[in-house]
Amino acid sequence: MRVELFTVLTLLTPILLAASAPRQEATPKPLPAAHAHNDYRHPRPLLDALDHGFCSVEADIFLVDGQLLVGHDREELRPERTLQRLYLDPLRHRVQANGGRVYENGPTVTLLIDIKEDGEATWAVLNRVLASYRSMLARVENGEYHPGAVQVVISGDRPKEAIAAESIRYAGIDGRLSDLDSTLPAHLLPLISDRWTSHFRWSGEGEFPAEERGKLQSIVEQAHAAGRRVRFWATPEKPAVWRELSAAGVDHINTDRLAELEAFLRESR
Repeated sequence: MRVELFTVLTLLTPILLAASAPRQEATPKPLPAAHAHNDYRHPRPLLDALDHGFCSVEADIFLVDGQLLVGHDREELRPERTLQRLYLDPLRHRVQANGGRVYENGPTVTLLIDIKEDGEATWAVLNRVLASYRSMLARVENGEYHPGAVQVVISGDRPKEAIAAESIRYAGIDGRLSDLDSTLPAHLLPLISDRWTSHFRWSGEGEFPAEERGKLQSIVEQAHAAGRRVRFWATPEKPAVWRELSAAGVDHINTDRLAELEAFLRESR
């Protein structure tokens, strides 16, 4: 009887230990083209995007009493919702846990920071904050670009001259379609972003007009030739539009619908 009981316990022990062990969540394969627009409005800012494999997230910030608070409007701001707490600290934790990358062996992740107002004053504080996270950030020093786990790009009220003047720079500038002919180096102007509806009439219904398809392809080709990436905001949240953006080589596909875009991109592989 004792032998039988010992045998049963021996067989059950691995099962009981496995059941009581902390659950390990599978890490999704990164999706370089996925961009979380207004990411901070999701229930778990940044973390929801990373759980879906997104490699680009957007955070809007205001400077309030020396703190960088995250929100789309001042009415949304809360003292505890700082850029550090919602984005920079969790990203650094992930980088430290994953051998120097946000996703283990994954690509550089873009943190698009949209300064909503007071660009000069906000940048002065933001620049000091970014320097304290230098170990994970892409940087430019003495005109040379040094890759990092996270690349910061400044959008919105962009103090271009102040950013460009930094001797050690931890951020690039988000351009517009009017910057396609810019001679600025790609490490200073790494991204071209613009409003879809300001340049295209197609809303995802019916066929994509050939003229507009050609225009989109030309924009992407010109940006890529200069070493820059492309993003559009206010794009219709439709698979037909995502399909055309992907086919044209648009680097960051903008969405508020994380699960839907993830499913589309994974099924399209």
